[in-house]
Amino acid sequence: MKTANLITASDFCLYHNVEHNFINLLQEAGLVEVSIINQTIFIPEKELQKLEKLTNLHQLDINVAGIEAITHLLNQVEKIQEDMRSLRNRLRLYENETE
Repeated sequence: MKTANLITASDFCLYHNVEHNFINLLQEAGLVEVSIINQTIFIPEKELQKLEKLTNLHQLDINVAGIEAITHLLNQVEKIQEDMRSLRNRLRLYENETE
């Protein structure tokens, strides 16, 4: 497997000053996806932004269970906002038809 778009978990942890176990806990909780190649844990590039946000929460002394709850709530808010946008667009279409 190519490692061109992957960053080692060790490099991420060193750069962000977090323990390697933190990434393992996030992965076990289903909050981030990792790839394991030759017994080395890699973080896909598409997961970096999410992992950095989770790391920021962790550095505020929020534990993994708290991060999991916050992530769940933020995902619900995002879905509600998406539903509202969709409903507004449908309403605009309806309003334009009746004019």
